[in-house]
Amino acid sequence: MASTEAAILAIDQGTSSSRTLVFDARTGECLASAQRVVNKYEPCAGWVEQDAMELFSTVEECLSEILPKLSVSSIKAVGITNQRETTVLWDKSTGQPLYNAIVWQDQRTADIVKKMKPNLPADFSDVCGLPLDTYFSATKLRWLLDNCKAEELAQCINNGNCMFGTVDTWLIWKLTGGVDGGRHVTDVTNASRTMLMDINTCQWSERLKQLFGIPDGVQFPTICSSSQIYGTIHSSVAGGRYEGLPVAGCLGDQQAALVGHGCLTAGSAKSTYGTGCFMLYNTGTKVARSQHGLLTTVAYKFGDQDTHYALEGAVAVAGDIVKWLRDRMGMFEKASDSEKLAEAAEKEKDFEVMFVPAFSGLKAPYWEADARGIILGLTYNTSREHICRAALESTCFQTKEVLEEMMKESTSTETMRMLRVDGGMTANRYFLQKLADILHVDIACPRMAEITALGAAYAAGLAVGVTLALDSGIDVLSSKETPAGEAAYYRRWKEAVKRCKDWHGDSFDTASSS
Repeated sequence: MASTEAAILAIDQGTSSSRTLVFDARTGECLASAQRVVNKYEPCAGWVEQDAMELFSTVEECLSEILPKLSVSSIKAVGITNQRETTVLWDKSTGQPLYNAIVWQDQRTADIVKKMKPNLPADFSDVCGLPLDTYFSATKLRWLLDNCKAEELAQCINNGNCMFGTVDTWLIWKLTGGVDGGRHVTDVTNASRTMLMDINTCQWSERLKQLFGIPDGVQFPTICSSSQIYGTIHSSVAGGRYEGLPVAGCLGDQQAALVGHGCLTAGSAKSTYGTGCFMLYNTGTKVARSQHGLLTTVAYKFGDQDTHYALEGAVAVAGDIVKWLRDRMGMFEKASDSEKLAEAAEKEKDFEVMFVPAFSGLKAPYWEADARGIILGLTYNTSREHICRAALESTCFQTKEVLEEMMKESTSTETMRMLRVDGGMTANRYFLQKLADILHVDIACPRMAEITALGAAYAAGLAVGVTLALDSGIDVLSSKETPAGEAAYYRRWKEAVKRCKDWHGDSFDTASSS
């Protein structure tokens, strides 16, 4: 059994799994952890759903599993980090979801977006900080209101029992009692991903609610800071062993990673390589308005301190491209095999093949929903090694595009010299070195892998007077290429991106039939 004077428990509910981790407050060391895989359902092409009850039950199972590994009395608080934008609608009186949770990757609301765009107010992005896109929660909520069982939904709304929230809201409500007095709250980072919060005031916008046609009877969570006591764990959770423990920290997963990396000053940045790629650049207390396809988002707010903001570049496909090559194409058995295959192709110095993985359109900085994935430059000599290399390099190129736009938006005169990275893809050394070569900045990878959970634990600790250690050491990779050596290759990437646009759009269909 792990022993420490003060520990913080983190719940990390992600797209692929739910995890619980306990950190020693003094050293930042992870003392115990548990993990459960969560299922995704794809009932139609482009639809991605999860069972909200399963999301909570897997969290509860993880809480129960780590009980024998630690002393509960040493835990001072619980922090939560979660997949963002995923949307849940449930009945307060029964505690039952009205439909499956709609996941951030889901594309079913494309028609809602197309219908709304022509009449979108000119200042829409100035208010919410985001472009109108299927990615965010508001269109998912609109779809749920249009497609849940009409009679059940109407009764739920009329009775004031229709509860809306992202995954953090759902988990906190369940942990703090659910139907027995559960707290209905969210934090500013998650609220900033809905297209329904005013980024300037950090409050729900009645104007945006009306724009998306959200009825007054839908109950919205109270927006709180990222570090405060929201409530305490209820006796019904995990056999009552955690009863009374304060739930005191909450950050969307990418913001939690920013905090976990210690990027707490303006000008610092991190990039997470999981299912997608998410780069956040801390802009301090200034709301930075992007003119180059980036998102304005809340970075964190600790207690009564000023809100800190960030620019974000979201790339839909990063680690998912390796999974696609393995599971859909059958090119290798283990994700780690992609590293060896890419290295083998690197030795040939044949850089003809370009792979743009726009499987569900392009996100930052293009926001082209009708783009589709393409592989260019195929010859008789092209092998799976070449395609694996091009796949890994595509994430590097997409990161470079986002980083370039961030530098255009930055008010700092300093050139970024280091990018902190985390996520599953960072285990691939070929990818990390190529990232350093293409970006021409140092790539800093933490030796402690649980950066996202660490950020949530840090926020929770602050709320109860415990400052969690963040610095666990980093490994740094520097570029081995000259800028000129990669310039032509990058130009070829940009040309490939141009060719993948509008493949799924009306303009292509019209041109084809004329």
